[in-house]
Amino acid sequence: MKPIAPDDRRVVNIHSAEYRPFVYSDGVELGDSVLQLDDSRPLGEGFHVYRMPPGMTTRAHRHNGHEQFLILEGELHESDGTILRAGDMVFYRDGTEHNSYTPTGCLLAVHIAGPETPLE
Repeated sequence: MKPIAPDDRRVVNIHSAEYRPFVYSDGVELGDSVLQLDDSRPLGEGFHVYRMPPGMTTRAHRHNGHEQFLILEGELHESDGTILRAGDMVFYRDGTEHNSYTPTGCLLAVHIAGPETPLE
């Protein structure tokens, strides 16, 4: 087996790496941020780590493709009243509509298949 070339691997630590602010397609920023190593996809699509600051509510949105996430830290309150905590793994089917709120801030490992459509 040949050695892995430096350009073929990226390694960062989710606790010390620099996150990029997440900006919606219409330019809106809510304070959330993303750590994503695959720069061949738009920020926030594919696999990434997503950080929400305490008190943040996401925009209501529809998924265009499945979304899956694992809550690494914190707590997330979903628009239907479901409360998710560290260790919870969640799957949303393509077409699902929701928004999320975090009272304490949270960190999620996320895979989103395609761009989300804002409902506002």
